[in-house]
Amino acid sequence: MRFHVSFAESLRQLQKSDDDFAVLFEHGSMRGIIFGPDEMDGQEPHVQDEIYLVMRGSGEFELEDKVVQVGVGDFLFVPAGSTHRFRNCTADILLWVVLYGPEGGESE
Repeated sequence: MRFHVSFAESLRQLQKSDDDFAVLFEHGSMRGIIFGPDEMDGQEPHVQDEIYLVMRGSGEFELEDKVVQVGVGDFLFVPAGSTHRFRNCTADILLWVVLYGPEGGESE
């Protein structure tokens, strides 16, 4: 079972990807992803809950009608089905993303 992905390997996978993300790890309902949003983050709401961890760079994160400044080390939670996006980000922004749980998200 794969249990470790180095930062260097995740960057290689992202560079090889045709998208602004690369799936690095999958186990059950959980997926571990590296994400480097483009200037226009056009993502749609997801069917699972999500966690974002900012690894590099900074910017703004919009969740529904709330906007916060984000930077290295920040943790963000997005409930399943929520409208969200990154905006006004530095060119070097890089995030870990974890999608997990059942469709519709976990109950409180």
